[in-house]
Amino acid sequence: MKKITRVFGFIAILLFTIVIAAQSSATYDINFTSSWNSADHGVLPDNAHWSNLVGAIHNANITFLEVGNVASESIEDIAEVGSNSAFNSEVNSAINSGDAKTWLQQPFTPYAAISSATLTDVVVTENFPLLSLVSMIAPSPDWMIAVSGLNLWDTNLNQWKPSFSIDLYVYDAGTENGYNYSYDNSPTMPQYVIAKVSGATGYPFGTEKIGTLSIALKSTTLSVGSTAYQNRVNLFPNPNYGYTLTITNADTLKKIDIYNVLGKRVKQRSSTSFKSTEIFDTSNLNKGVYIVRLTNLSNTIESRRLIIN
Repeated sequence: MKKITRVFGFIAILLFTIVIAAQSSATYDINFTSSWNSADHGVLPDNAHWSNLVGAIHNANITFLEVGNVASESIEDIAEVGSNSAFNSEVNSAINSGDAKTWLQQPFTPYAAISSATLTDVVVTENFPLLSLVSMIAPSPDWMIAVSGLNLWDTNLNQWKPSFSIDLYVYDAGTENGYNYSYDNSPTMPQYVIAKVSGATGYPFGTEKIGTLSIALKSTTLSVGSTAYQNRVNLFPNPNYGYTLTITNADTLKKIDIYNVLGKRVKQRSSTSFKSTEIFDTSNLNKGVYIVRLTNLSNTIESRRLIIN
């Protein structure tokens, strides 16, 4: 029995450590909508289309592609024939080594030059805040759109970036010769670097963008200890002595949940019109550590630690 108690205590401490160490995260919808047309990008082939929009959420320890550097074989496969298998394997290896979080893939609809692809509910964290994306402009020798290591965390403001859009242009992967919309071309020897070719001599593209990447912030979750609401929502007394818990500036919230260390919700309150001060009865809670989860009117979530003595 003593051994079981020790094991249970260890699990409780471990679970609490996991909760406390949780990183701030954000959820985005990511959409690319093309504007590929004959007026700006040369006479288009009859079967103009895009390969799947693929990519990864990752950290700064890895770079999947970079303008001015030689393309990897996996990027070459995408740019030349729209094959994602090697890139998928590369991203999965990065996930297994702890340098990437998520593989991203979404087909375009319709199968046409003017088309779009949307990645929904993409979650990024402080440990994995970077976005990389690739899609082939097809048919072509080795032309593509690309995003490399776009940081969704604003390092100046120390917060997740709000919704924004960026224009995307055409890149040549530097792996195959050719200036026309075609698949059958000789390899570039020696291999050249990835380069932006919008408006470049010989290419059919003007200087206009080929599409727009829109990144829409849906929600954020703040980690324990975040200062985002420290001056607005307060819990006291904390440590608490098992009588009442007062939460001030609660009118900025719409939901309050209290969990024990094992993740069981022990108290809940929700409203679209909280009073400025909300009081919880804590007399029926055992001594220990709890997590108070605060959801504000904008669906931003913060977790606070509550100690009951």
